[in-house]
Amino acid sequence: MSSGVSESRFEQVKNRIGASSPFRKMLVGVAVFTVICVAAVAGYMAAGWELADSIYMVIITIFGVGYGEVQPIESNALRALTIVVIVSGYAAVIYTVGGFIQLLIDGELNKALGARRMTRGIERLQGHTIVCGMGRLGSILAKELHAAGKPFVAIDSTIDRLQGLEDDQGYLVIHGDATEEEVLDKAGIRRASMLATVLSQDSANVFVTITAREMNPNLVIIARGENPRTEKKLLGCGANRVVLPTAIGAQKVAQLIIRPAAEELLSQISERADMVPELKELGLEFNEVVIDASSPLVDSRISDVELKNQQGLLAVGLRRADGSCVLHPDAETVLQAGDALVFLGHVNDLPQLVKRLASGGPALTYRGVRVGNR
Repeated sequence: MSSGVSESRFEQVKNRIGASSPFRKMLVGVAVFTVICVAAVAGYMAAGWELADSIYMVIITIFGVGYGEVQPIESNALRALTIVVIVSGYAAVIYTVGGFIQLLIDGELNKALGARRMTRGIERLQGHTIVCGMGRLGSILAKELHAAGKPFVAIDSTIDRLQGLEDDQGYLVIHGDATEEEVLDKAGIRRASMLATVLSQDSANVFVTITAREMNPNLVIIARGENPRTEKKLLGCGANRVVLPTAIGAQKVAQLIIRPAAEELLSQISERADMVPELKELGLEFNEVVIDASSPLVDSRISDVELKNQQGLLAVGLRRADGSCVLHPDAETVLQAGDALVFLGHVNDLPQLVKRLASGGPALTYRGVRVGNR
């Protein structure tokens, strides 16, 4: 494992060196300077100097301190060596310092240009969405908005969560506290149409909701709430809708237990559709009926069960006994024992209807249409 980690770090360093010209220039300069120093020390020692005197001579020569020679330089060879040390040493130092300065200038310039491009991109937005918080929920939300082509601005106070989102994902991001008016103003809240505050703390979402509502009275605000008791507070502070992820997750698990066939088919439907309508607001709900061997629906056609044009049942899927699923089954499809029929119906009518359909009792008349034993 340690070998793999070392190789991974080596690759990261290598990629960084290869991708950054100033950084590579600094490494080359340091390497050349080291070689020059070692060669110069060796040259002075070859002339009979001590190691300490040789190192001292090389240092004061390259950096131009001007303390004078350690020993008299009378031979032409030592003079030539000293000239080479001065010229090459200065060149190596200047080359290294130049790379360092270039690294600083490029970094600050790119940062300034990147911030300017980000500001211009946000200023061009109109009717966009502001996402406050780029945690797990916020990241998923941003990904979905990006995939749908919806313009948005992401805000987070943790810089690590924003790193790479602009370059890798193409997001417009702002580093700051979403509860502050200045940050929301940078995100163009007065031109935005929607705001989603999905911070991990309910108190922070309350503050964002209050601030956003004051800055844009026409803004549609969707707030996240971890505690169900916070829902009322968020709505009172100006949120249009409150989402409780914990409650939604629990309901999803319950539906997988209670109506597994319906949830399996709905998952397939949601993968194909851009969005799943909130049917309960229309008084509609998905449900299922498992057809056992004693059910009156065995060998019936879906058209015998589906009540068309009378606000009745609408078959949307069928899971066969072998596990295969059929979306939008044909009206002439024959139901067999072990099948599970997923249908859409009115919420108030479903419980009793499902009970009657699943039972082996007498024929059922529903909204004036006879269903069951034929």
